[in-house]
Amino acid sequence: MSPLSRTRLAALLSLLSLLVTAHVAAPAAASAGPIPIPSADPFYQPPDPLPAGKPGEIIRSRKIVAKFALLPAPVQAWQILYRSTSATGQPIAVSGTLLVPPTPWVSGPRPLLSYAVGTHGLGDICAPSFTIRAGIENEVALIAQPLLKGWAVVITDYQGLGTPGVHTYAVGQAEGRSMLDAARAAQRLIGSGPVGLWGFSQGGQASAFAGELQPSYAPELDLVGVAAGGVPRDLAALAPVMNGGPFFGLAVGVMAGYKAAYPELPYEDLLNAHGRRLVEETSKDCVAVMVPRNAFQSFATIASVPDPLANPKWQARLAENRAGQKAPRVPVYLVHGDIDPLIPHSIAKPLLNSYCSLGVRAQWQTVPLAGHITGDVVATPLAMEWLSARFAGKPAGTSC
Repeated sequence: MSPLSRTRLAALLSLLSLLVTAHVAAPAAASAGPIPIPSADPFYQPPDPLPAGKPGEIIRSRKIVAKFALLPAPVQAWQILYRSTSATGQPIAVSGTLLVPPTPWVSGPRPLLSYAVGTHGLGDICAPSFTIRAGIENEVALIAQPLLKGWAVVITDYQGLGTPGVHTYAVGQAEGRSMLDAARAAQRLIGSGPVGLWGFSQGGQASAFAGELQPSYAPELDLVGVAAGGVPRDLAALAPVMNGGPFFGLAVGVMAGYKAAYPELPYEDLLNAHGRRLVEETSKDCVAVMVPRNAFQSFATIASVPDPLANPKWQARLAENRAGQKAPRVPVYLVHGDIDPLIPHSIAKPLLNSYCSLGVRAQWQTVPLAGHITGDVVATPLAMEWLSARFAGKPAGTSC
């Protein structure tokens, strides 16, 4: 059996385990009593003003129960609230989850994977730190894969997802910092060691930006590799793809996220009343609601100008969040489904060319006959194998 066939089999088993885990974990969470949603949970409310400190410092942490049906024993789990930095350089608090397998790691320091989830939505109830604890996290089978390898896993909620304020959805500058600071915070609890990055879709954007920012923002991290899948490399290029289609809700989410990240962006005079209402509603939705709610809407139906994203101020902020403008100093693995209807291959693959031109040792993997969701299911075991080799100190291949 070829390596790709083996990973496809592993992916199918993971998908099956996702269904099993969802049915096992939910009753376990329920039996412990109701889990308060983040907006009603004081843990998520940071001190105001934030105490002095550095990015990655823990503001507070608590042990929680997080059960994974795939694992032979319960993981150790913490929710963390930690300092990070916004896209505009302001100190912020971000929440997240740290998971540590019960099995000892005997080959030096335990590897840490900073894992970035794909689009969950913009409402606080969509935060993975809440969904993991409540037993309703839809990526639980994917998160279990690095845990089965014995790695610790830290999962950022991103800015404004769980904590107060609107989630800065698809703002790579904020996502990357949240992801790096999650790793810093995790290592304050479990000690230092090698770090890998992985995420798909929104998480792929976060992972790419974390890799690009790490040399200047978190140089002390022992980063060994960056794996990023389904990366929405260029949101301005993706806007016409989404316009009027079934996934237009993601474009509405981008407008809500950028409005939160960059308050100076023009907004009121670009959208009509219908559009402003949709953005407001979407800023509170999870993905299962925001996508169908906005399906087949378009800029023509929500805007008072032909293309609101063509505004020069919007274009400048979107350009700041286009991946591939800085060089990660470690190897990069990019993986993408070849029939992804959401982020077309033709828009994603130029990221490889950008990294190659910057001297990055970058590798590209196309997943045959995979769309966006199926691409994630197949890509995760591929990325885990690639990162295993980086943690083992083996040289990385290149597609440059």
